[in-house]
Amino acid sequence: MLLQRKFNHGKARKLDTFFAGLIGGYLVFGDRTAVNEQIVLYVVSRVIATQLPRAYPVPPGATTVRPIPPSPKHFSVFAALAWGAVMYLFAEKGHTIQPGMFNSMVYLYKDSDHWGSLRTLLWVNS
Repeated sequence: MLLQRKFNHGKARKLDTFFAGLIGGYLVFGDRTAVNEQIVLYVVSRVIATQLPRAYPVPPGATTVRPIPPSPKHFSVFAALAWGAVMYLFAEKGHTIQPGMFNSMVYLYKDSDHWGSLRTLLWVNS
């Protein structure tokens, strides 16, 4: 951002942060590692969630912008769509799911089908 500002005679432009994020994201998180993948997926989910309508409007005359939670109704629909998508992808196109999510889905939906006692159902699947 400093270079961008320098080339623009000290003035910040609207998309400077976006381009700085592109470069920084590529350089810092561009290598596909398990940790980078988790961080990037977390960030993507947060960016998508910002598109949900908010629970209440920004108060008029507010000088400090604070995060406003999503509308409960809209968040419920978002959660349903997210889990509907992951369940479908797991069942039909499991190879497309991030490995950590895939392993969790195997544990929740495949391994839990087979259990020998209440202990193995609730704690350790057989």
